[in-house]
Amino acid sequence: MSQDGLSRRDFGLIAGAAGLGATVLGGCSGAATAGRQVAAARTWRTTGTALAGLGGFDTAVKAFMQKRGIPAGQLAVVRKGRLVLARGYTWADAATPATQPTSLFRIASVSKPITATAVQRLIQDGRLKPTDRVATLLGLSTAADPRLKDVTVLRLLQHLGGWDRDISPDLMWQDAEIAKRLGLPLPIKHADIMRYASTRKLDHAPGTHYAYANYGYMLLGRIIEKASRQSYGSYVQAKVLAPRGIKRMRLGRTLSRAPGEVGYHSQFTGRTVMDNTGKTVASPYGSFSLENHDAQGGWLSTAVDLVRFAGIYDGGTSVLNTTSINRAFAKPQTGVNANGWYYGCGWMVRPMKTGRNTWHDGSQPGTSALLVRRYDGTTYAVLFDQRDDPSKLSYSDIDPALYNAANAVRTWPTGNLYSRYF
Repeated sequence: MSQDGLSRRDFGLIAGAAGLGATVLGGCSGAATAGRQVAAARTWRTTGTALAGLGGFDTAVKAFMQKRGIPAGQLAVVRKGRLVLARGYTWADAATPATQPTSLFRIASVSKPITATAVQRLIQDGRLKPTDRVATLLGLSTAADPRLKDVTVLRLLQHLGGWDRDISPDLMWQDAEIAKRLGLPLPIKHADIMRYASTRKLDHAPGTHYAYANYGYMLLGRIIEKASRQSYGSYVQAKVLAPRGIKRMRLGRTLSRAPGEVGYHSQFTGRTVMDNTGKTVASPYGSFSLENHDAQGGWLSTAVDLVRFAGIYDGGTSVLNTTSINRAFAKPQTGVNANGWYYGCGWMVRPMKTGRNTWHDGSQPGTSALLVRRYDGTTYAVLFDQRDDPSKLSYSDIDPALYNAANAVRTWPTGNLYSRYF
């Protein structure tokens, strides 16, 4: 998504998505592929429906997947509230089941707008305040760094809490180290990560420096549980997804697949963090704990359900009111880039001449995801079951490819496919 020739990739390379896992895991090497091996002789298959005049989207995704050898992909496109494209794409051997528009994918950090929406709903209902202190809400010790008292709910939403993975390792990818330090067996839990984090100093004073922090969004998940008196997943299902008619989305599992969920592929392996065996596993299946990543990177979704979720921010729904939506896109106290974009509450935001572009990307071993809301009423979500391959081509290139495909549409179709994909 560009303005004055600047791409959203500029933001993505700095802000990242759900973990930069291949670099954090450290011990990854080899050429393992999760699940069944994809045979050399691949066939291209497309499922679902695209209304007239939208062939450029199919062309863009096909070229992207074939150049990188991605087995499964999915795309949904909305124009001014109407679903106009819902596709599943397969580039694999003929024996591999075709990806459907209803297949579930891990969405990595595209989970963050979902978590932020749940927090906004709690604020809207008077059960939280943006100024509430996180240490007080969660009973976190501030002995190691009294500045932790100044971390608020709003600062977590805007990545202004003071944790900086460019200075200290990302706490959400340090399971083995945390277990060692605390003398615990693997797998560790949310409470263990929080206890360990509270023994360390912040990298910045809260509110003074933007730094993308997966840990902050994990904390928001625990705050949702505290304020709602429900599990994180149950509250999101009831207050965010159900009002939009979204029934397929659910929290994923590290070592098992939900019905209809795709498999995940990576050229890398790593040591498991799911037990103490130290065994080498395919990176998507145990080199990180999807359960611990829940609020910051643990959801499964279809592309159709993601664009349906994004419609909350178009207004006129029972989930968020105008005040909450405006808060989501408001400029933070710091962190506005010289090129004009910034991180709001769960969304990256770029003001345009008319309206704004808002988006979030996601990346984990075996997963690449992107959700975009354009200034002109076009929304799309694209999901892949792979984020790395021997080609070393950028996966963020899908961003301008789809943006350009949308720009090339001269006349948007007037139909609506939503009724087919409930």
